[in-house]
Amino acid sequence: MLGRIFTEQFAFSASDSVVVIGLGRFGGAVSQSLVRLGHDVMGIDRKEDLVQVWGDRLTHAVQADSTNENVMLQLGVADFSHAIVAIGSDLAASLMTLMVLTELGIKDIWVKAMSPEHGQIATRIGAHHIIYPEADMGERVAHLITGRMMDFIEFDDGFGIAKIHAPLYTHNQSLAESQVRSRFGVTVVGVKRAHEDFQHAQPETRVLPADLLIVSGPTKKIEEFARGEKKKR
Repeated sequence: MLGRIFTEQFAFSASDSVVVIGLGRFGGAVSQSLVRLGHDVMGIDRKEDLVQVWGDRLTHAVQADSTNENVMLQLGVADFSHAIVAIGSDLAASLMTLMVLTELGIKDIWVKAMSPEHGQIATRIGAHHIIYPEADMGERVAHLITGRMMDFIEFDDGFGIAKIHAPLYTHNQSLAESQVRSRFGVTVVGVKRAHEDFQHAQPETRVLPADLLIVSGPTKKIEEFARGEKKKR
């Protein structure tokens, strides 16, 4: 699940190649999810035991020092479209690896950060995207526990997408009748009904009590809508 959650954030084309540096819990899970999605993945780690674990699951798995630019050049890392620095507890190794990747000219670099300070430094060095796995997971779980959301993804700008149980006041009405967008500032993207195919939402789409809704919009507004806090017209 961890890998699936965070690969949802990566805007990779189907044929893109990805190098994942650090094959611990996070890096390994992300690597496996990327392979499942059809990407060529090279995994790199200093630890031989981790490389052996992932050797048969990834396109390539290599034991190497990612802080050494010559080694990375020999491995052909400069030819990869994307790089993910998933090194866990070694801050120096994470930042030095990032420096190597920027020197190699990788155009899309993702860095797992252990703290806001780590993320700020990585951004200044050249990271294009920062991931905070623990904080992001905590935020996600909080949304799932405290509301009617079944799944939730939030982006950097406070915009989110959620799968929720249809709030009571939408039952047995069309989206035009319930006026979800004008009253809550969110958009119902689609409706999933048991034993039926997913349908893209239209103004005339009627919502039934057992339906699941895919909703997009500002996070706070999605939360209000999911709780069924009916607003006055």
